[in-house]
Amino acid sequence: MANRHFELFVALRYLTAKRKQAVISVITSISVIGAAFGVMALVVALAINTGFRNTLQRNLIGATAQVMVMERETAEGIKDWRALVPKFRALPGVTQATASLYGNVIYYGSQPVGGVLKGILPPNEAAPPEALRRLKSGSFEDWKPDAEGRMPIILGSRLANQLGVATGAPLKIVTPQMSGYGQRLDEFPFRVTGIFESGFFEIDNAWAFTSLGSCQTVLGLPDVVNAVELQLEDVMAADKVSAEAEKIAGPKLTATNWREMNKALLTALEGEKAVMVLVIGLIQGVAALNILISLIMMVMEKHRDIALLMSMGARKEQISRIFIAQGLLIGVVGTVLGLAGGYLVCYLGNRFRLIELNEAIYSLSYVPFEPKPLDALKIAAGALFVSFIATIYPARNAARIAPAEALRYE
Repeated sequence: MANRHFELFVALRYLTAKRKQAVISVITSISVIGAAFGVMALVVALAINTGFRNTLQRNLIGATAQVMVMERETAEGIKDWRALVPKFRALPGVTQATASLYGNVIYYGSQPVGGVLKGILPPNEAAPPEALRRLKSGSFEDWKPDAEGRMPIILGSRLANQLGVATGAPLKIVTPQMSGYGQRLDEFPFRVTGIFESGFFEIDNAWAFTSLGSCQTVLGLPDVVNAVELQLEDVMAADKVSAEAEKIAGPKLTATNWREMNKALLTALEGEKAVMVLVIGLIQGVAALNILISLIMMVMEKHRDIALLMSMGARKEQISRIFIAQGLLIGVVGTVLGLAGGYLVCYLGNRFRLIELNEAIYSLSYVPFEPKPLDALKIAAGALFVSFIATIYPARNAARIAPAEALRYE
C-alpha cells in the first residue's frame, strides 16, 4: 500500500510542480481540456439520440397501438371483431384489446382540411387511447349525439387550429358515397367535444376521434372494423405478443406492432447513434495523443529524477506506474469535468428548450436531452481506457532509463 501511495504521490508532484519547460504544462492542460470536451460531446450526443428515441417512442405508443391486428388484404373489414376481442384480451401481457375503424375524410370548419377519422369504442366499453387521457380542453365522457343529432368528435390540436374551431363548435365531415347514380358527397354534422395533443406532429395535425358507430356511419360501412388494437404491460414484448395474436387471428388477418410499423425510423436512430459515437470518439483519440506527447516530454524532462529514484531503490515497475498514474489522473480530471459539463448542457437544453425544431419535419418542437447513467459509465470507462493506452509507451520508456548512464555527466 505504501508503494502505491509513493507512486501516486510522485505522479501528483510531477503534475502540479512548476516546470522548466512551460510547453509541457500547456500540453497537459490541453490534454485535460481535450478529454473533457470528448466526454462532454459524447454525453450530449448520446443524450440527444436517447431523447429523440424515447420521446418519439412515447408519443407513438401514446397515440397508436402497440400491437395491431389487421386484414392481410383490404377487403370488407373485420366482421367477427366482437368474438376476437375477448380472445386477444386474454393473451399474457395484454392489458387492453379494443376495436377501431379509420378512414380518410374531409373536415369542414372555417376551411376544408383533409385528415383521418378514427372510430373507437365508448369509454364504458374500453379504456380511451393514451392521447385522449390528457385532453387540452373538453371531455371524453360526452360520447353521444346531442339534441340536434350532431355526433361527438375530438380533434388533434393542430387540426383544430387549421379548421379554426374550438371545443363546443359545430363541424361538418364530407365523404364520398356510392349510390345507384354513381358517387356522391355526403355531409355529416359533428360537434367538437374535445381537443387532444399527443406530442406527435402527424397525429395532432391530421387525426380526429369519434365513436365507432359514428365512424361506420360516415364511412358507409356495416358493423365492421379495420383494426383490433392491443395495449401491453411491457411495450418491449410487442414482438412476442404480435406472434401470439397472429395465431388467434386466423389466415385472413395479420398482426404487426409498433416496432415493425416504425422500423425505418428506429433503425435510422440506431445507425445515427453508432456514427455519432465513432465520429465524436475521435476527440478522445486527440486527447489521448496529447496525453502521450505530454508524458513523453515529461519523461525527457524528468530523466535525472527517474535515475535518482532508481538509484535509491525504486523498481522499474514503480517508475512505470508513476507515469501510468499520471496519465490516468489527466484522464480522470478530464472525464469528471466532461461529465459535469455534459450533464449541465443537457439540463439547460431540456429546461429552457434551447434548440427548437420544425415539427413538420422532425415531429418534435425542440431537441430533447435524456442522458442515461449507463451511457455515462460507458463513456467514462472508454475515456479512462484510452488514457491508459496512451500511457503505456512513455511508461515503458521511463522504466528503461539506466541510472548510471543518466547520472554520468551530472
